[in-house]
Formats: sequence, structure tokens, C-alpha cells
Amino acid sequence: MSRPQPLPLSNFRHVTEITTRWMDNDVYGHVNNAVYYSFFDTTVSGYLLKSGAVDFASSTVIGLAVESKCSYFAPISFPDRVRGALKIGHLGNSSVRYDVGIFRNDEQAASAQGYFIHVYVDRATNKPVPLPEKLKAALTPLL
Repeated sequence: MSRPQPLPLSNFRHVTEITTRWMDNDVYGHVNNAVYYSFFDTTVSGYLLKSGAVDFASSTVIGLAVESKCSYFAPISFPDRVRGALKIGHLGNSSVRYDVGIFRNDEQAASAQGYFIHVYVDRATNKPVPLPEKLKAALTPLL
């Protein structure tokens, strides 16, 4: 199995600025691996909110994470500035694969990258439903 290579920032369609915090560092002096998943969530959720694609509090359709992966290439440490970059890897009938790159300061190659997949379900029943048109419209430019 070949190891993924870091993608350039230019491969992504949307960028979000994220500030690291002192508490993000682990005992080795760099951002702990689990924090990268928080960066992924911040990047995706921020885009969904900004685009008006979802209303997390009252939407009848919600996205549930069913799979995730992250590959690490270079360390990030507080007080680095992080850019979370987003593109859509796959837009299905009821699922979305969000591809995310994490970039340190002004670097053009990802320090980490990965994805997570949301299956969109009815909030009350947790049964998969087709993606709402408003969500599809917001995600299509990121393909």
C-alpha cells in the first residue's frame, strides 16, 4: 500500500482560518493527532453554516459521520496558524465525502489531510434520506 502524498492548497476549493491553542499541543510539543479531526470538523461545519446549507439546531436532516481517515505529513505547534481546506471527494444520494487538508501558516503543502463521510439521515428516525437540494447546491461548487 502506497503512502498518500501531501496535496497542494490549490487542489482545494474553500479555505478556513483556524487558530491553534496552547492546549492543542501534546507532551511532544506539537498539535496532538486527535486535534486534527477537530480541525476537519471546524472546516466542514464552518462551511456548511456560512453557506446556509444546514441549520444544525432545527434541520430535520442531519449528517452522521460514518468513516474518517487522516494522514500526517508535518507537525503543527501552537502558536501556528492553521488553514483548513475543503473539497468534496464524492457527492452521493444520501452521503458526502468531505476531503480536508490542514495547512500550517503559509505553507502550500498539506501538513495533514484526510476525509470524513457523512450519511445524511432523518433526525427523528436516523434513516438515510436524499441530500436536501439546498445542501447539494452548496456542495456542488466544491466538487
